[in-house]
Amino acid sequence: MTPNADSAASGPSRRSFLASTAVATAAVAGGMPLLAACGGSDSGSREGTTSGKDAKKLLPTYVASTVAQPDLPSKNGSAAGYTGKVDLAALATSVPEKLGTGAPFKIMSPFWGSPPKAGCAYYTELDAAVGTKVTWQNQDGNTYGQKLGAVLASSSIPDMVVVPGWELVGKIANAVTAKFMDLGPHLAGDKVKKYPNLAAIPSDAWRMGIFGDALRGIPMPAATANWITPQYRKDLFDRKGYSVPKSPDEFLSWAKEATSSKAKVWACGDMSWSAWNIFGVRGSGTIGWNIGSDGKLTYRIEQPEYLEALEWVRKLFDAGVVHPDDKARTGDQGQRFTAGQILVYNANIADWYGKTAEQAQSNPDLQIEAIDIFGADGGNPTLWASQPATIWSLIRKGASKATVENALAAADFAAAPYGTKERMLVDYGVEGTHYTVKDGVPVKNDLGNSEVLNAWVMLAAPAAYFAHPDFPDVARKQVEWQQRMGAFMKKTSTYGMNIVEPSRYANLSSQFEQLEIDYVRGNRKLSDVQAAISTWKSSGGDKLRDWYKKLIDQNGSGS
Repeated sequence: MTPNADSAASGPSRRSFLASTAVATAAVAGGMPLLAACGGSDSGSREGTTSGKDAKKLLPTYVASTVAQPDLPSKNGSAAGYTGKVDLAALATSVPEKLGTGAPFKIMSPFWGSPPKAGCAYYTELDAAVGTKVTWQNQDGNTYGQKLGAVLASSSIPDMVVVPGWELVGKIANAVTAKFMDLGPHLAGDKVKKYPNLAAIPSDAWRMGIFGDALRGIPMPAATANWITPQYRKDLFDRKGYSVPKSPDEFLSWAKEATSSKAKVWACGDMSWSAWNIFGVRGSGTIGWNIGSDGKLTYRIEQPEYLEALEWVRKLFDAGVVHPDDKARTGDQGQRFTAGQILVYNANIADWYGKTAEQAQSNPDLQIEAIDIFGADGGNPTLWASQPATIWSLIRKGASKATVENALAAADFAAAPYGTKERMLVDYGVEGTHYTVKDGVPVKNDLGNSEVLNAWVMLAAPAAYFAHPDFPDVARKQVEWQQRMGAFMKKTSTYGMNIVEPSRYANLSSQFEQLEIDYVRGNRKLSDVQAAISTWKSSGGDKLRDWYKKLIDQNGSGS
């Protein structure tokens, strides 16, 4: 069974990174926070938040799952880990009776790749198991925001819609409150116990599903000790006798030694994603706001460390240790990594397993490890917690009772924990049809690879975990890396809050992603970045700060 792995942090292209993560994991990608209207769902204002004591009465009762206990429990905000082989003949049952009534309903969801045809064996089998009759309206994940915006602006909205956090900007963010129903009457408090897998979703993740003073979103939980992972080719490091760098200066020195353009080997790809963590820069979006020890509220671009991180990445580019294609932003850095053309690259932690499994036959000597994130001075890093959920499925306002019951039944089934029949069906399909078992490990066949993709997994998920029956050691290392790094984790003042900023500020920070890309490549000056920060302040940043200060004063800090 596959894990639901998560990502966070900003980077050279946040949108493309998040989309690629969804492809790699067919599950949760990291994202941005939101909060719902202080004035109520129908007050006319859909900006702000509901958190703290006001949120507690809206949340489902948490009832931990006892179906399958992990070998490595969550610690320091990490995912849990399953490292032993699962007895496929003795899988537990997490949904003892069908909760669906067979009433038909439609789901719109982002999809990466080619969607399977309606009526395929995978969809048919899941409908039969859950008691549903789902019509999937899968949309291209790379352009999902455009489709989502158009649909939410129309009068014809599917019964259930998946909304990723990275699309929650502008009119889409406000439409969520206006167009989707309050699930509190079905899930708040002990009502959720009808759906045991949904009840086992952590409360912090459910809190992120509050929009407009109401529980509207069914969340996909994410590990909070979850950062872009600097992965390296351990096999090549060992062959060359390289030591793993433990400071920015050591990394640059090593990178110069390891780079040989004549041999077509460069030390690394673009290290911007890791640089934010090395220098303690907060993530983009609303999670980037924090009240410091001096009592001042600042945004990430106002941190002195923001410029320091950019300057370090530029040094790498200037030294010629970054692969030319990374500088040109062409090709696939993951392929360059597995080909040995770069020795270190930033990736979602899910790539650790993905690349290992991909190369197992053709490149069996390949070994991947992750560099422990070091601080700017070579000491301990300051790492900022990721949000506990960043993708939601929502049910449209006005949906019939039968539609709501079947949509919740589908979500409950999709949230089944590892080690259950339900999780096995969602992740692998039907034995003999979509996969075979080899040495106790399920292996998808061609039909499984074409049908069992990122559809049902987008509806809901259990608490974050890693499990790779074919490479259990990778799962263990993923969890242990998160646990080590999680020891240095702090929460920002907006942690765990679902914040919808006023639409007038929607594009205030949009210029910085491209500016960062251009600066580290030597195409813009440091003074250009500094000028952009000043412009940000004068064109709305200072007013947005006042808005956030009032919001935090009213709702309390998430840190």
